[in-house]
Amino acid sequence: MKRCLIDAGPLIALFDKDDKYHQPIREFLRTYEGRLYTSWPVITEVLHMLDFNVQVQIDFLKWIERDALSVIQIAKENISRIIQLSNKYSDVPMDFADATLIILSELEGIKEIISIDTDFYIYRNIRNEYVKNIFAY
Repeated sequence: MKRCLIDAGPLIALFDKDDKYHQPIREFLRTYEGRLYTSWPVITEVLHMLDFNVQVQIDFLKWIERDALSVIQIAKENISRIIQLSNKYSDVPMDFADATLIILSELEGIKEIISIDTDFYIYRNIRNEYVKNIFAY
């Protein structure tokens, strides 16, 4: 089965009807055939950005509970890699959630991401490869 990372932006857009990417991401995910993966820091970022409505936050959590995506834990052993990435991309800058997605790419061998951020056209994994953004908007 195809595996893909998903960043906070598309998840926020999916649950925020006023977001300009709401319809494009809904249409994209409706036809996407594969499994979505993310990290707990991404989930935290999404919930923070959806704080305008507690019910929307709950809907998002229920969506996760229904197994709409897999959430992978980042271990303490990965902190040194987060520091390396944060230093390397300090001019962008790379946030914590983005660093965890690069680490998931490295750990799980996932080579694609769904993101609305252009940062993923800059970031490279430990094998010096880009994580390909498959969400064209």
